[in-house]
Amino acid sequence: MPDEPNPRRPKRNSYSPKAETLALLKVSGNPINGLGETRERRPSPFFWHPADQHPYGDLQNVARKSSRRCPGAAEAFVAAYDYPELTPVAELRNQASAEQLSADATAFALSHEADAIGITPMDPLYVFEGYKIDEPWVIILALAHDYERLKEVPSDETNGVGVCDVADKYARGTRASYALANWIRSQGYNANPYPGPLANALLLIPPAIAAGLGELGKHGSLISRHFGSGFRLAGVTTDMPLTATAPDRLGGDEFCMTCQVCTRACPPDAIAEHKQTVRGVERWYVDFDKCIRYFAESASCGICIAVCPWTRPNVRPKLLATMARRLEQASPNHSGAIP
Repeated sequence: MPDEPNPRRPKRNSYSPKAETLALLKVSGNPINGLGETRERRPSPFFWHPADQHPYGDLQNVARKSSRRCPGAAEAFVAAYDYPELTPVAELRNQASAEQLSADATAFALSHEADAIGITPMDPLYVFEGYKIDEPWVIILALAHDYERLKEVPSDETNGVGVCDVADKYARGTRASYALANWIRSQGYNANPYPGPLANALLLIPPAIAAGLGELGKHGSLISRHFGSGFRLAGVTTDMPLTATAPDRLGGDEFCMTCQVCTRACPPDAIAEHKQTVRGVERWYVDFDKCIRYFAESASCGICIAVCPWTRPNVRPKLLATMARRLEQASPNHSGAIP
């Protein structure tokens, strides 16, 4: 049964940004993001980085105030910024194998608020320009949304359920990433946490894809076989010896080629129907200049990940089965024989 229509969502192309919001968008963000660039490079600091690193500080303030005006949101976001203290690195190192340390780190993370974990070697392209990360490993944590709460987005003064769930997941990401970093430090290795929603040195989505937490969707967020697009990310970098988890090809990328759900649901029409070249890679890309207007005015939006068919718990298993068959049929080794 389809969900009830959300009265807070305007129809596609019916949204018009406020003049004061448009006035704050003085520089296009698409070139800064590398849209159209044919060479790979590190990403530039952008929205949610410190305001002196990009031209969108005033828009960040609009977005922050838009979210905080929703019932319960101000209190919920306080927890996301309640950073625990990092403990000193223990002098005695745990000399277990990389396999055992990976298993132990995974078990710890999953018992300390993370819903999934992936591990991948550091790549310079995961680090924003102007920042430096010395640790050779990246651990990415997934924090799953409550679908019944998430589907209430966008939030406003009458209903803050959706944005409060977003804040709650960021708060969990803060606690989980700091807890894991401190556990690694207790084993004698360096570790640094990178939770959201504020941006720091570490780009989260590319290492999450490499670590097997999902595929990039048309809406610019990940699609996971476990959570659809209903989850947030936090990261930890470390010099602890680890073993990588493998990327997960679940068919989300192929599905997005023909699916139009998020494209049609996006009020500012920011989601492109085809992939584009961004910093030397052909991939899905959301038009920042269109997206950010509605995002800033509408409590950080979230419509695209909420309406994604993969996010719906009763739909996701069917999609996984369907796409698994399609991927198998498209495989060069598929014989076409009926079992």
